Amino acid sequence: MAKIYEDLSLLIKRSKLTFIILGVILFLVLAFYWKIQIWDHQKYWKMAEANHLRFLPIPAPRCLIYDRQKIILADNQPSFKVSWLKESIKTDDQIIEPVSQLLNLRPEELKSRIERYRWLQSFEPVIIKDNLKLEEVAVIEARKEEYPELQLQVEPRRFYPFGSTAAHVLGYLQEISPEELKSNPGRKWRRGEMIGKSAVEKQYDDYLTGQVGQLIETVDSQGRSLGEVNRIEPIKGQDLILSIDLDLQKRAEELIQEKEGAIVVLDPRTGECLAWVSSPSYDPNRFITRFSPEEWLSIISDPARPLENRVIRGQYSPGSIFKIVTALTSLETGIVSDRTTFFCSGSINLYGQDFACWFKPGHGSLNLPEAIKNSCNVYFYQLGRRLTVDAIARYARILGLGKATGVDIPGEKDGLVPSTDWKRKVQGETWFPGETISVSIGQGPVLVTPLQVAALTACVANRGMKIRPRVTRDDGQKAPEQESTGLDSDIFEKIIEGMWRSVNEGGTGHGAYQPGFEICGKTGSTQVISREKAEKMIERGEEPAKTHSWFSGFAPRNDPRIVVTVLVEFGGMGGQTAAPLAGEIFKVYREKYVRQANLQGN
Repeated sequence: MAKIYEDLSLLIKRSKLTFIILGVILFLVLAFYWKIQIWDHQKYWKMAEANHLRFLPIPAPRCLIYDRQKIILADNQPSFKVSWLKESIKTDDQIIEPVSQLLNLRPEELKSRIERYRWLQSFEPVIIKDNLKLEEVAVIEARKEEYPELQLQVEPRRFYPFGSTAAHVLGYLQEISPEELKSNPGRKWRRGEMIGKSAVEKQYDDYLTGQVGQLIETVDSQGRSLGEVNRIEPIKGQDLILSIDLDLQKRAEELIQEKEGAIVVLDPRTGECLAWVSSPSYDPNRFITRFSPEEWLSIISDPARPLENRVIRGQYSPGSIFKIVTALTSLETGIVSDRTTFFCSGSINLYGQDFACWFKPGHGSLNLPEAIKNSCNVYFYQLGRRLTVDAIARYARILGLGKATGVDIPGEKDGLVPSTDWKRKVQGETWFPGETISVSIGQGPVLVTPLQVAALTACVANRGMKIRPRVTRDDGQKAPEQESTGLDSDIFEKIIEGMWRSVNEGGTGHGAYQPGFEICGKTGSTQVISREKAEKMIERGEEPAKTHSWFSGFAPRNDPRIVVTVLVEFGGMGGQTAAPLAGEIFKVYREKYVRQANLQGN
């Protein structure tokens, strides 16, 4: 009886195991069926549809970009491209070699382009070559029956009629990368699409792109088109009008050609940028055609850095331009008045260290407006010894330094306004009084962008009202973005008096002087290397590196309409290099706008 019981128990255990195994197998079969029917339904439905239907995108023409007078800066031209239809029944290896010969591409280059998008579950064509010549189009068209995998299309292609002019405002287009497609699944980007990669083209990419249309056509088993089934036309986006004045832009670029630096021209009333120059520049048309990794490496490794937008990404020591901040801090805190005088003998000893004026014979006794006019270092050293770096930092930030201006071009840097906290956190050291002396004349760890200097100058011109710069045209529907500093306008008048004398009474800014046009300005020369290093270079018979050259000013004095900021890298003294360039821009502006307004008024 016990034996029968044991055999029966063993049979039951084996039956249970069998049922479990059968249950697992059944579950896996049902799960696989559910995955095919439910989870992958859309995928397999698309594959089934693709056997007789093909869905092709119809790109919307990228919208135009104009200057403020409706001159086209970014246009479109018709261009042929050839795409690879991924759902082709042939394997890639069968046709890579003949197709690469047909398109005059290296086999590895063609294969690489196809492989880049292998991960995408999409039936859109992969663009393998664009901007085709008519001879190439004719060859592909003649052999389209032989290679149904290839799809010829004509689409609008970006074209910049003025080449490198305003390149750092306009930006450039480049093919979207697989990484960008993966990281932006919500965007309706297509593989091979050209998207904005910098400046306005990037900032307003959605605005300019529009909505892609679609062509649905029937195909045979070989992938050959049998005719159109339906067409959804693309929807155009919106054209963009910039604040840039092409005449001023061209003249500014001519003036700084062959130099490295930046020029900003803006309207202090609205913040509209009339000219935006970063030199050297580049031709954005070059980026429309796809280049090899080697070509891209040669562009980004250029020591002149033509792709760098110096207007917002170049961070420089402001030099004597910063004396505006020191003067305002001194007046606002009450340590001096505009009538306070100090004597300049050419140098001064402070904290056991000699600090020199740029004018070795010395300026003698002068008050604040005279010190601004002559850019006297010793006068501002005297202010620096009476101020703390934290007081200077506070008013520098009130005036807009140390943070991005908020201009509508991406990639802007903040600059740097040092303080005791900054040095303690970043360098782990205590701030020394001698460092404040250097900061008082814009040396030491103070960094600004050319656009920040232009915005600072606009704030002074507006007697304490900050304005946000922008490169798009004011349509008159939206008020300029302004912010009051809360500072007394009389203080700004005292600083403006010195800036006016600098240009109009033989000061350091006299190079910008234009008869009959009340220009107020401030020069700056920033020390790029230490004096000790320069002296050693001279001893070795070498020419020492020059200083960076600054000028920033506005006009007219009592009704400011234009701000001009010029930076020339290694340009020497600001009054000798940057100021005359600014004067030429003031001249062009006056001839175009002021005289024209006077004629219309008469």
